[in-house]
Amino acid sequence: VADGDTAKMREEIKANVQREVKKRVENETKQRVMQALMDSTPLELPKSLVEMEVRRLVEGARNDLQARGIKMEQLPIDPAVFETQAKRRVSLGLILAEIVKAHELVAKPEQIKGLVEDYAQTYERPAEVVRWLYSEPQRLAEFEGLAVESNVVAWVLGQAKVEDKAIGFEELMGRAA
Repeated sequence: VADGDTAKMREEIKANVQREVKKRVENETKQRVMQALMDSTPLELPKSLVEMEVRRLVEGARNDLQARGIKMEQLPIDPAVFETQAKRRVSLGLILAEIVKAHELVAKPEQIKGLVEDYAQTYERPAEVVRWLYSEPQRLAEFEGLAVESNVVAWVLGQAKVEDKAIGFEELMGRAA
């Protein structure tokens, strides 16, 4: 192996580790912010919204299992299993929608572009991935949602008393992403 190849490989590994650490720190921060929003905003949830979300989650689980080759008649899905998750998702959806509306935290095109480009860096040919994602506007919906969540997290952190906490690399990387 040539020294140039080794140096290039080390740079790629370093960039990948830095990207993963950044992603995990951002995810941990987002999870804590979302929990704080839920804890500080008790809501009376419309039963119909929760039921719709339960049905959506059941359908998603059913599709996932069928894609893995499991016949659904062999494994019925109990909707009650998804009720807690559905309530959390509905609560967060209502809370986030209100915060986004009240503080004009919509996703900006440059934010979406940055997220798309960052995502594409994990592929062999990033420019092709970016072109593919932009070729169908609905493919950008996930990135738009991530940008909005980032805006909400930034807004909450700007309003809240925040304490930084040092965390070891192994502990951070050992947490589920």
